[in-house]
Amino acid sequence: MDNIYTIIITAITTLGGAGMWRYFEKKSQIKQENERWLQNDCKSRITKLENLLEEASIEKEELRNMVLKLSVQVAELTTKIAYFETQSKKSNI
Repeated sequence: MDNIYTIIITAITTLGGAGMWRYFEKKSQIKQENERWLQNDCKSRITKLENLLEEASIEKEELRNMVLKLSVQVAELTTKIAYFETQSKKSNI
């Protein structure tokens, strides 16, 4: 009778241990897959952000050049206006 209990307990322990092993193995596999997915997701987001940053930098440089050109044009027009005002005053005198 003791041998039957020993056999039953051994069988339950072995089956339970194998079941627990499969459970923890599956849990570990799912965790690794989630980590891999998160890592890939982060990599793709970083790549997108780097591209956006590069585009913004290029656009910023283009806008800076436009502002410089417009500043030069404003300075030229200011000079022309001053010249025409002095010419207008001279002709009215």
